[in-house]
Amino acid sequence: MIENLLMIERYIPAVVLAFILDLIFGDPRWLYHPVRVIGNMISLFEKMLRAIFPKNKTGERIAGVFLVILVTGITTAVAWGVLHVLYGWNFWVGFALETFWCYQLLATKSLKVESMRVYDAVKSGDVEKARYAVSMIVGRDTKSLSMEGVTKAAVETVAENSSDGIIAPLLFMMIGGAVGAFLYKSINTMDSMVGYVDGRFKYFGTFAAKLDDVVNFIPARLAGLMMILASFLCGFDGKNANKIFWRDRKNHASPNSAHTESVMAGALDVQLAGDAWYFGVLHKKMTIGDAIRPVEAEDIPRSNKLLYGTAVVSLVVFGLIRAGIVLLVL
Repeated sequence: MIENLLMIERYIPAVVLAFILDLIFGDPRWLYHPVRVIGNMISLFEKMLRAIFPKNKTGERIAGVFLVILVTGITTAVAWGVLHVLYGWNFWVGFALETFWCYQLLATKSLKVESMRVYDAVKSGDVEKARYAVSMIVGRDTKSLSMEGVTKAAVETVAENSSDGIIAPLLFMMIGGAVGAFLYKSINTMDSMVGYVDGRFKYFGTFAAKLDDVVNFIPARLAGLMMILASFLCGFDGKNANKIFWRDRKNHASPNSAHTESVMAGALDVQLAGDAWYFGVLHKKMTIGDAIRPVEAEDIPRSNKLLYGTAVVSLVVFGLIRAGIVLLVL
């Protein structure tokens, strides 16, 4: 009976179980992560494609297109193939692997753990320790950050990664299970590795960066809306979160990055973003939110509370929508 029901709809229970596993175990350092495999594949194909195509603007852009085709194609094909074989052999073995892979591709607890390391360092009063801790989770230069700057960076990272580390993967899982999540993660990982506007990836990473913008367009906006709802449910300033979202959600060079960051700033009644240094270059950025009060260390655990609330709300909403669609189809 249970197996028959799961064969009709396996994604919802697999994702719910994966979500619970992630909240319990997070991302153990001893467990080899599939994103590392994707990262190694990206590095390998980068070397191969750079050797094949001309080292000019057009050649690098074409090479970048092939990188995306190869990485997304191989990642999704392998995931689909393995699951197809296992489900055909034994349903429960296939379901177990699907659940396990979905668990590995969520990052709720690991994002909290890493940001709380920054919180502990800030609370210790050791600015060098705090700068080092935050350098592990952000891409900006951290050597000259003040304690307030370190705290803001941690809160901003929790806000931004709540979308592409949790909400977007959840959405793709509800659409296509572990295969959908792998497709998303392959694109998102390429963007994080080669999607830079400066340096040697300026042209090579163009297609990967643009594709990441496309696949995150809907998830980022849904994440912002889910976070607004969670702001009310978690006891934060939901009214201000809604206000700042609609006012400041475009205050970023990326079309997707400021949606959850604007909600976070509004919910906590603080101002985030602003100018930042990357690889020794100052990047002028608009601020997000109003400085109703100064940023403080406790905003890091507050941001994690909102992160968890947003993740739970998203899981419930996406699950209910998928369940409704399945019932309509049946």
